[in-house]
Formats: sequence, structure tokens, C-alpha cells
Amino acid sequence: MSTVVDAEEAAKLLSPQGLVARSSEKIALVTGGRGLMGRAVTARLSEVGWSVTALGHAELDITDQEAVIDAFKLVVPNLVVNCAATADVDRCEREPDWAFAVNERGPRLLARSCRETGAEIVHIGTDYVFDGKKEGFYTQEDQPNPLSVYAKSKLAGERSVSEEHEAAYIVRTSWIFGTGGKNFGSRVLEYARSGASLKGVVDQTSIPTYAPDLAARIADVVDLGAYGLYQITSTGPATWYDFALEALQRAGLGDTVIKPVTREELGQPAPRPRNSAMRCLLSERLGFAPLRHWRDALSEWLEAAA
Repeated sequence: MSTVVDAEEAAKLLSPQGLVARSSEKIALVTGGRGLMGRAVTARLSEVGWSVTALGHAELDITDQEAVIDAFKLVVPNLVVNCAATADVDRCEREPDWAFAVNERGPRLLARSCRETGAEIVHIGTDYVFDGKKEGFYTQEDQPNPLSVYAKSKLAGERSVSEEHEAAYIVRTSWIFGTGGKNFGSRVLEYARSGASLKGVVDQTSIPTYAPDLAARIADVVDLGAYGLYQITSTGPATWYDFALEALQRAGLGDTVIKPVTREELGQPAPRPRNSAMRCLLSERLGFAPLRHWRDALSEWLEAAA
């Protein structure tokens, strides 16, 4: 794709290496390759000419240093996309050692191997690194202030990747939905079709993001070779309640009753940010157009899944 780069503005957010020229080889390793995001990234990279090896947790435990080294020897990638993580926010609160092992140690080991072998790395982060007190959109100029163990472990993962390797794309995103793996969108439809009672949170706002659109933008960013910190989401803030209502309506399940609830009413162990909607200054300065609205992506997903 073509982009118009405002070099002076972009340089404020790019890594020290800035825009780089790289080898024409296109060999990618996708970790967490059996999950929602791993599948979407694998599909997109394959479409644009990458030879992709996707490994799920059963095939590669990213917290195991020897396993990581062996995977690099087997695949010899020049790009690693780390989609391996835990997003079980409440379990992380109960088991912080486990959370940091998966979300901080694993990414560090991957980034270290990338540095040692000359590969680039894409690491998927989260909007939960922000505390939710800001009105409007969070940008890369806002300081993270994670509330939960999950969010702290994910921020630690971002930082460990950046510390280990300059050739890194850190991609924060939010509320991913699509086909494959557990996600809020698929659960809403599954519960509605089973007749289970549904609840939708009304006091937490972020941006639902369609996995294939996110994967396509990651491929564009890698193609450009602009290392740095990105905040990539679909367009349009929403609450979980908003998203559930829209998904059910478009899936022909509009008669399903959803009870509006607050986070406090749910009594969950881990705190969540009240607002974590993001915009990406780096994408704007590099000339990338915003991703489409999540409602438009939702329609495509439902049609494909029908």
C-alpha cells in the first residue's frame, strides 16, 4: 500500500531505527497461532506473500526458553508475530506469577531470540494499560497506569520487548472479535442461541476491533518497516452492552433480552478501565487511514460465519 510519511512528526513516535530497509525474505513465525488473532495474522500474512509457520501453545510454550530457541532453529524466521498471551483478566488477578510468565517473560524470550537472529517482532498489547480516567481517546502521549495484574503484566511485556530489541512493532489494540478462539462476539451469539441469560456492561467503553482488519494493518505496518508503538483499533467507541445489542440485532437475534449491568454489579476480582478508547498518532503521521467502523466489520463477520 502507499503511505505519505511526515518524517518529522513520525520520528517523534518511531523507534530509534525509524524506517528501515530489510531482506526480501518473508518467513514468519506466529506464536499463539491457534487463537483468534493468531489465525487472522496467519491468514493475512499468507495472502501477502509470507511463508508462515503458526504454532499454538501445545506446539510452543513461549515461557520455555529452550522451546523458543528450538522453534527459531526450526523456522528461521525474519519476522515473529507474538499473538500468544493470556487475556483472562480475573485469573491473572488471582495468579500473578502465571500472568507475568505468559505476558512478560514469554515476550522477552521471543524478543531476545529475534535480536540474536536478526528477526523483527510484532507484539500485541492492550488498551487496559490505561487507567480509564481520561475523557476521549488515549494516545501514545498518555502515560500508562495499569489497574489490574493483567494490565500490569501486559505493560511489562511491551517494555520487555522494547528493552530486548529495537526492531519491534508494539501494537496495542482492544476488544478483539472475529472467528476462532474465545471472544466476546462469539460468546454473545453462542449464549443467545442456547437460551442463556445475557448481561451487557454499560459503564465500560473502548473500541471493538475486528481481527482480520487488525491483521491487515499489522501486515501494512510491517511492509512499511516503521518500528514503534502503535494503537490500532477499529473505529467507534462502544460499551459491551452496545456491542452485544448490535451483534444480536444483525444476527437476527434481536428478540434476545440483555440485562444492562455495571462492573460493580458483576463483582469481578480485577478492575477494568472505565474508558480505554484509543487513537494512533503514529498511524496518522505515517499516512494510514483509520480502520473501518466496528459495525461494518461486524456485518462482514456475521455474513462469513452464517
